[in-house]
Amino acid sequence: MTEEHQTLALLLFSAFVAVTLGITTWVSRNRRGSAEEFYAGGRLFSPMENGFAIAGDYMSAASFLGVTGLIALFGYDGLLYVVGFLVAWLVVLFLVAELVRNCGRFTLADVVAARMRERPVRIAAGTSSVTVSVLYLVAQMVGAGSLVALLLGGTSDAARAWTVIGVGALMVIYVSLGGMRATTWIQIVKAVLLLGGTIALTVLVVLRFHGDVDRLLLTAAERSGHGEAFLAPGLKYGGDWTARFDFISLGLALVLGTAGLPHILSRFYTVPTARAARRSVVWAVGLIGGFYLMTIVLGFGAAAILGPDAVRGSNAAGNTAVPLLALDLGGGAGSTGGTVLFAIVAAVAFATILAVVAGITLASSASVAHDLYASLRRRGGKPRSEVAVARVAAVGVGVVAIALGLLARDLNVAFLVGLAFAVAASANLPVLLYSLFWRGFTTRGAVWAVYGGLIPAVVLVVLSPVVSGSPDSLFPGVDLQYFPLQNPGLVSIPLGFLAGWLGTITSTEVADEAKHAETEVRSLTGAGAA
Repeated sequence: MTEEHQTLALLLFSAFVAVTLGITTWVSRNRRGSAEEFYAGGRLFSPMENGFAIAGDYMSAASFLGVTGLIALFGYDGLLYVVGFLVAWLVVLFLVAELVRNCGRFTLADVVAARMRERPVRIAAGTSSVTVSVLYLVAQMVGAGSLVALLLGGTSDAARAWTVIGVGALMVIYVSLGGMRATTWIQIVKAVLLLGGTIALTVLVVLRFHGDVDRLLLTAAERSGHGEAFLAPGLKYGGDWTARFDFISLGLALVLGTAGLPHILSRFYTVPTARAARRSVVWAVGLIGGFYLMTIVLGFGAAAILGPDAVRGSNAAGNTAVPLLALDLGGGAGSTGGTVLFAIVAAVAFATILAVVAGITLASSASVAHDLYASLRRRGGKPRSEVAVARVAAVGVGVVAIALGLLARDLNVAFLVGLAFAVAASANLPVLLYSLFWRGFTTRGAVWAVYGGLIPAVVLVVLSPVVSGSPDSLFPGVDLQYFPLQNPGLVSIPLGFLAGWLGTITSTEVADEAKHAETEVRSLTGAGAA
């Protein structure tokens, strides 16, 4: 990239960082310091505001950078990510949003602990939430590193490493100082910027082909080197039965994982009522649906205009397809239009990463403080403020995410998010659905459901081609590959549900019918909700 690209993009980065730090500082001066203020923003957001914030949380670097890159490289099979991400919101809308808002206060564990023994349930759910959050954070860190590596010429590993560290430091500042209120407003600003940038690029791609979508798709297929196979299923997931099972596994993880993501569940507590939570999801579905339809155009546009070889040449995983597309649409390298459009898109993508990591860090620090700390601290000792513990936890989570982000810097960000979704669907969704809908569910069942999904999911990832045994793995020189699938969802999700059922039927504990009835009435009517 030229010095003009670097200077302009860095100026826009700096402007967004300055604005978001200003929001954080303003909020920190006007906060009350209560747990409700820190975790839920005082429950003062309207459905539209929360809908934009949910969309901002969900439309991450994985969507803007990773999915577009996968479509550019694999055509139809990359498109499957879009379908999975979008269909997942039907599960959230019909099974989760309103019920979770009525039953909980700040975290997933609140919903489960309402009718169980609190300590073991909170420890299990808190551990799972932190694990999912860290995996999701790693994807955002990798996206930030790829973006700035492109901006600085793609040659400096040191620049990429310092970018990851800088993003980690900023997310800790946002969460520690501003809590949920600052994070929400950052998400809203980011959602508006991202949708605006995506609309502009989509219009330019369509105009490049004079509104002829058929010509766009045919050109993408021609330049892909695969011909019509680029527009048909099977390029990435159809080679053999292992690849086909991998696709089924990925689909299950994407469709079921959203309802178990801690940073998405926590957003339902920022509105005053369950009806507002449901309306928030309707807003979010509309915004997210429009966004994903446009990423399809951008993905095929990158394949048609740039070609897969150019996309791979910049980043082997395809994470920089969108900024490169913006550069070409604006007039090419060296042109004023290309420089401006590239800088704007790079800044929007960077803003996307900063906003999403803030939301995830807040959710994970809330789980540490509200669930783990509250359950594990020694009785009789002087308790520290939950909010103070959450701020310290944000630093710890940030350090872990930075370290893993540096390790996984060559993997596709959408693929990494698929792993986080698999763990969420395996560990969080079974316990959530059983708690809401199974009258006989017990404490042992809840704990077994969480660990019965979490442990297999993590172990299978470690034993998969993602970590070792292939040239594209994290440790290509090591071979610990005993599980053939890249995504563990096909095995670990059923195990989570099975473990919850097995734990319940083998438990000597008698389910508390009165507490279940109370939870049922509360979840369906909102009576007694926080």
